[in-house]
Amino acid sequence: MQKEQFHILLQFFKALADESRLKIVGILANQECSVEKLAVQLQLKEPTVSHHLAKLKELSLVSMRSDGNTHLYGLDSEVLQSISKEIFTPEKMRSWIEGLESEMWSSKVLKNYIEGDTSNKDSVQRLKEIPASRKKRLVILQWLVNQFEVGVNYPERVVNEILKRYHPDCATLRRELIGYQLMQRENGVYWRPAEVC
Repeated sequence: MQKEQFHILLQFFKALADESRLKIVGILANQECSVEKLAVQLQLKEPTVSHHLAKLKELSLVSMRSDGNTHLYGLDSEVLQSISKEIFTPEKMRSWIEGLESEMWSSKVLKNYIEGDTSNKDSVQRLKEIPASRKKRLVILQWLVNQFEVGVNYPERVVNEILKRYHPDCATLRRELIGYQLMQRENGVYWRPAEVC
């Protein structure tokens, strides 16, 4: 799911995760109302109702129009339908967990190939072996590249020293980091590009 859509979804659920706001949406689905009328129906103070309306307006769920000196609020059913069509389809709901299986798989690969606690930087960690599978090797290399800082130039000797902390075959790991474009090299100097995670 795109970050923007996920943010909209979170805001939508946060806005409707309040009993008073849900009641306001229900009332406005039937008729337009003023703040005063909503306050009487909900037995709330007018500033409280205005606060709830502002939260709903942030998502464009509620629209306002002037009727003389009175502001009338109504539910914008088109926006509600649009959110429903764009976000609440089975395909979109499945996308809410995109990457979750991949993260779980990556964690399993790290656990199988690395001795030590990968979540604790102070823990001594060693690579048991370099995976033969390209997919597993990429997971290991993505973990390994995090041992290098973005924006720092490393001479090959320093790259080798860092890599040897994790596995004796630093030449293979160095070549693989370059091959997978996780690091770049020029004239014996290595660096980690900014876009690498």
